[in-house]
Amino acid sequence: MSRRHLAMLLALAAIWGASFMFIKVAVRELSPAMLIAGRLGLAALTLALLLPFAVGVGETARELRENAGWLVVVALVNTAAPFWLLSWGETRIDSGLASIIQATVPIFNAVIAFVAFREVRVTGVRLVGVAVGFVGVALLVGAQPEGKVLGALAVVGMAFCYGIGGLLAGRHLTAVPPIVVAFAATAISTLAALPAAVVQAPSDVPSWKAIASVVALGVPGTAIAYLLFFGLITGAGAAYASLVTYLIPPLALAYGAIFLGERFGATAFGGLALILGGVALGTGAVALRAPAARSLPGGNPVSPGSPLARLTRFSRK
Repeated sequence: MSRRHLAMLLALAAIWGASFMFIKVAVRELSPAMLIAGRLGLAALTLALLLPFAVGVGETARELRENAGWLVVVALVNTAAPFWLLSWGETRIDSGLASIIQATVPIFNAVIAFVAFREVRVTGVRLVGVAVGFVGVALLVGAQPEGKVLGALAVVGMAFCYGIGGLLAGRHLTAVPPIVVAFAATAISTLAALPAAVVQAPSDVPSWKAIASVVALGVPGTAIAYLLFFGLITGAGAAYASLVTYLIPPLALAYGAIFLGERFGATAFGGLALILGGVALGTGAVALRAPAARSLPGGNPVSPGSPLARLTRFSRK
């Protein structure tokens, strides 16, 4: 691949890896609903400004009108719910740990596809990978003190939502331009979070760190990251773009350790190794000697802690 694509991949991993740190900073002063409304509102506004140049106003309106039902479903399942779960989870656990758990999205994608999407078959080595990944999740959740277990489970729930949402999008929204799906998801989720955000608004003006974190999450962390991600898929292919999955957790751990003073023991790194190993096997990135299984519908090993990195699925097939 070209140096440009490598630079885009590294930039994307750096942006999405940092998103966990910014969430951790923001939820110290803002409710999860207020964080989501601010973050996704800024992302929707940024994408709205880009849509006329990328797709056109008329085409955007037509796509939104013709696919309104599934756009709403996918927005709620694949954006609003998981964003809230991640933000709430980070009120209780470290940002680095959240980044490790979110890397299980492709594993949940494989399990849900196997159970509910009968046209998909995940067998052999891929099933072994799924099992290995779940062992990693169990290790991480089980190692949490009593007060942090619910936070870890919330992030697991986030990964589960992304698995369902990604498969629904892969089945029903593949013909819709990815930037239109991204805009609809962020705009609809902003509206869904807005009532709770208003009720839970802080009585005092948040600090500049909290405000800057929301801006960083909304503009570079969501809108610009989407453009990088879709550019990678178009220019280098979805398989190359999916490599971001393996880069995000180590970078998020580094951000958390350097800027937030977080510390991680052997359990965290053992869980990370098991989860990434399970992702590699479960998605077919490491085939070993087993025959290749059919690709999941849009089931690339991509996950953002990023918000909607899962939109790889919107651009394939």
